[in-house]
Amino acid sequence: MLELNFSQTLGNHCLTINETLPANGITAIFGVSGAGKTSLINAISGLTRPQKGRIVLNGRVLNDAEKGICLTPEKRRVGYVFQDARLFPHYKVRGNLRYGMSKSMVDQFDKLVALLGIEPLLDRLPGSLSGGENSAWRLVGLC
Repeated sequence: MLELNFSQTLGNHCLTINETLPANGITAIFGVSGAGKTSLINAISGLTRPQKGRIVLNGRVLNDAEKGICLTPEKRRVGYVFQDARLFPHYKVRGNLRYGMSKSMVDQFDKLVALLGIEPLLDRLPGSLSGGENSAWRLVGLC
């Protein structure tokens, strides 16, 4: 379960949310441009820090402004596929995928690569990939 009860101000925009989302299934976030969709995802993933409130995922506090708790993105275990590729341009695809990968995932790496059919991309630099190739390999980062 994802418990969201926080406020975050970015520029002139204030996002306030008080919702509980189920642990299983699929949740869609949609709205008009500027509604706060990306701000919400950035707060959940730890890329921004709400000024007030809490974010709790399956009983684990990710952010609690009053207690000064704010787990870094890599400690949150939240997958995020950006609208645009956020890559280290000097790392090949293999290096980008393995960066920050938990030890438990290393054993699964080859299986995921085979499942998605992206082995030919592993030794290429991000700048040489098409949009579709970028989307395909970025799915591994969610697993």
